[in-house]
Amino acid sequence: MSQAPDSARDWGAYYEKLKDRPPRRTLVTALDRFGPPPAGAIAVDLGCGNGRDVIEMLRRGWNVVAVDAEPEALRQLAERGLPGAERITPVLARFEDVPLPLGVLLVNSSFAMPLCEPAKFHTLWQRIRDALPPGGRFSGQWYGVRDSWNGRPGITFLERAAAQALLDGLDVEMFDEEEADGVTPRGNAKHWHIFHIVARKPR
Repeated sequence: MSQAPDSARDWGAYYEKLKDRPPRRTLVTALDRFGPPPAGAIAVDLGCGNGRDVIEMLRRGWNVVAVDAEPEALRQLAERGLPGAERITPVLARFEDVPLPLGVLLVNSSFAMPLCEPAKFHTLWQRIRDALPPGGRFSGQWYGVRDSWNGRPGITFLERAAAQALLDGLDVEMFDEEEADGVTPRGNAKHWHIFHIVARKPR
């Protein structure tokens, strides 16, 4: 994830760099915990891009509501011709504004959920918690306060204790804190501070 490109062409190049990368380990962990999904199981991918994680959800038999604010993301997703593409419902919208469908079992948001201001982040998180049924899961990443993007407007950063507090009452199946120097998908140097999360609503 990196600062938004300035044009549709830039978005196209950005997504092209990511399209062949494997699904995020948070998503794979959540899917493994579910095992074979029940018939008609619905997953929501918030900030789906051009389908890096959608591919794996389809492969395992899920119906996917794929949400992204960038038309280029959904255009590329449609053009991939994925097996099971008839099980994708594309939604062009900012993910913090999208109603979560009744019956969603999995909400996935890989490196996307923090890309909204704190008030909207916390409202979205409460909506996710409320929407998931017992046994439902969230998988994704949140940003820590030592991330080098901290201070940019419109992004949420959390202390470790605050991130853990947001998970109170859930069965936390993964909470891995990562802090390392690296680069963004477009090659810009960045210090990452990330929480990798899989959490299940108890039955």
